[in-house]
Amino acid sequence: MKAVTSIDLTAFFIKTEVNMEKTLRKYFPLFALPALICFSLAFLIPMVWGFILSFCEFSTITDATFVGMSNYVRAFTVDNYFTQAFWFTLGFTIVTVISINILAFALALALTRNIPGTNAFRTIFFMPNLIGGIVLGWIWQVVLNGFLAAFEKTLLSDATYGFWGLVILMNWQNIGYMMVIYIAAIQNVSSDMLEAASIDGANGRTTLFKIIIPSVMPSITICLFLTLTNGFKLYDQNLALTNGAPNHQTEMLALNIFNTFYSRVGFEGVGQAKAVIFTLLVAAIALVQLVATRKKEVEN
Repeated sequence: MKAVTSIDLTAFFIKTEVNMEKTLRKYFPLFALPALICFSLAFLIPMVWGFILSFCEFSTITDATFVGMSNYVRAFTVDNYFTQAFWFTLGFTIVTVISINILAFALALALTRNIPGTNAFRTIFFMPNLIGGIVLGWIWQVVLNGFLAAFEKTLLSDATYGFWGLVILMNWQNIGYMMVIYIAAIQNVSSDMLEAASIDGANGRTTLFKIIIPSVMPSITICLFLTLTNGFKLYDQNLALTNGAPNHQTEMLALNIFNTFYSRVGFEGVGQAKAVIFTLLVAAIALVQLVATRKKEVEN
């Protein structure tokens, strides 16, 4: 009987791998087809139809009449609340992106130290993220209105109260989630680098800005992307907490689009045009943010 050599085994494994690759290439379309069909039905076709309908006046997709750019013009002229909603959403997103990431990173730094009860604190801080947006809105409406009642005010007395109420709610919901991402990144920072910095006499500030932050830049990119898109897309919390009151002054873009489409007769096309503008706007801002932060990853 012929002895099996290492060369024979290598040849066997190479042949098996080649055959497997051929099989995968042969049957890949068959396995990809169900996912492609679901993606097309749930996302691609509705997105294309939505883009087409933004140029039409309609009440259902069967009675659409082409009107050109009229809906886009009306979105900025006839409905002055859209521009107001944009500036409100932009200010809200800037504040929440900064506050959520700074507080989440600070908590992550604290909870990666050798202190008692670390796991319990991580669980407690993460739990608000598990609560639905509508429920969170109702909870914080009761809490904040109870606090403001001492000053004979409510969340709807002034847009400022609604703005900061939404900021508090968004922070409370998302800090724990971002904290978990930052904790995972900080724990993967090379202990050799930290030890070398300590031996070289680097203080805590130097270690933070020269080693830890550059090392966790991929996680910072992810967290910035998530908080940025979540801020712009916020809907259910806005609906439950203020519903845009007073006088649409706390109405964010997603809520404004919903109200335009479903609450105003004859404005379905305008609402669809707003949705297209909203999608392109969020995609563009998110893309710029990803490119900018990924450059930092390369530099560091």
